[in-house]
Amino acid sequence: MLQLLSREINGFLNSLIGALVISIFLICISLFLWVFPDTGFNILNSGYANLDAFFIITPWIYLFLIPAITMRLFAEEKRSGTIELLLTRPFSELQIILTKFWAGVILVLISLIPTLIYYYTVYKLGAPEGNLDSGSIWGSYLGLLLLGACFVAIGLFASSITDNQVVAFIVALFLSFICYTGFESLSSIISNSSISHFIYQLGINAHYKSLSRGVIDTRDLLYFISATLFFIMVTKLVLESRKWA
Repeated sequence: MLQLLSREINGFLNSLIGALVISIFLICISLFLWVFPDTGFNILNSGYANLDAFFIITPWIYLFLIPAITMRLFAEEKRSGTIELLLTRPFSELQIILTKFWAGVILVLISLIPTLIYYYTVYKLGAPEGNLDSGSIWGSYLGLLLLGACFVAIGLFASSITDNQVVAFIVALFLSFICYTGFESLSSIISNSSISHFIYQLGINAHYKSLSRGVIDTRDLLYFISATLFFIMVTKLVLESRKWA
């Protein structure tokens, strides 16, 4: 499995789209946080040493970038015909899916590591130095990683149902958007408070915001794990259905 994992990661990093996706993410974030003055997200103009803007913007950028990462994982294998060869190797469908999933998560982690310089910069900008809520920041980083993992699982599912990368991208983008903010929007138009709260809690954003407070709640962790496992298992069913056709 490590060989297959290495193949997936190297295939992404050695391709033009790999460098492009990570570069676009870092450039967009940097422009919003440090360059554009009138966006409301510029840290230097805010007067406060925090990374709230970073954790607000990043999920929206991930909505587009993670589907771009995952769209090729199965769709390209299907288009080129290598999916049949892959499924005949001594790996189960679940092992193949998990390998591709962890490759996607590692790439999300790679995109996040350079942003730690933002934390160092804001730490230095504080008055006095270091005057920032580190617990909230690390909780938000954990939330971003879990959110990214969930988007990767959604993207894997979308890529498994088609051999067209563009279709896989659009489906992953749509499903990720619905899971991230769709439930929150739906809950806002329901008058019954208990039903509204239940629907709100079905969305990713509710649990991402909870982790961003710096308190690691097991309910939030279970939500992300359950949502990720759900899409992984649905992807497994899609691959297994090829045997029944």
